[in-house]
This record gives sequence, C-alpha cells and structure tokens, in this order.
Amino acid sequence: MNNLPDDLKYAETHEWVKLEDDGTVRVGITDHAQEELGDLVYVELPELGRQLSAREECAVVESVKAASDLYSPVSGEIIAVNEAVVDSPEMVNDDAYNAWLFNIRLADRRELNELLDAEAYAESLQS
Repeated sequence: MNNLPDDLKYAETHEWVKLEDDGTVRVGITDHAQEELGDLVYVELPELGRQLSAREECAVVESVKAASDLYSPVSGEIIAVNEAVVDSPEMVNDDAYNAWLFNIRLADRRELNELLDAEAYAESLQS
C-alpha cells in the first residue's frame, strides 16, 4: 500500500494538498502518481501570480514513460514554485510528500472540504 500521510488532503487526479499555518496550501503529486509515472525527467510548474480554478490544468510532469498534466486541487493564486524540483525532478521520486511543486493562496477555503482524506483516497485507488 502506498504511503498516505493523514495530515494531507488528496485530489482524485493524484495531487496532495497540505494546509499551511498561514492559510496557504502546498501542492505536490502523490506517491501513487510518481510510482505510476516512473522516473521523472522534467517538471513544468505554473507561473507565479497565475490565478487558477480548482481542477484547472496548471503543470506538467514527464517521466521516461509518459507526460502527465497536473491539475490545481483548489482555486487561488500561485505564490511560490519549487525551483529545486524543476532542476532535479527525481526529488519527487525520492520523496513525493516532501518534494512539493507549488503553493497557492486559497480563494475559498471551503474547497478543501471537497478533497479526499487519506482513507477515501486509498479507497479510490482500489477501484
């Protein structure tokens, strides 16, 4: 079974979300997603200041097997991107839950309630 931290929320499109103390959210891809993709070789992140809607395409990860679009789990403004992951995409394979991709200033905190908890995400992977 995949490693699924209980303190995160999950999107059905395999992104994880961590609510930070300042009310912003940190976003990355799940361990399941990086396992399915294989060794990542390229990461393209959204531009700072970009306004996103929930479920909007916003980034791309490419592996030796496939390219995959990433979707914003919530609406808001991109306030930080992890340049280290752009330079070293393998960081995501090494530790998917520490290799965050971008931070968003939430437009509507209630959207977090629409995301899955670890148990519900695990169940979605079984179906």
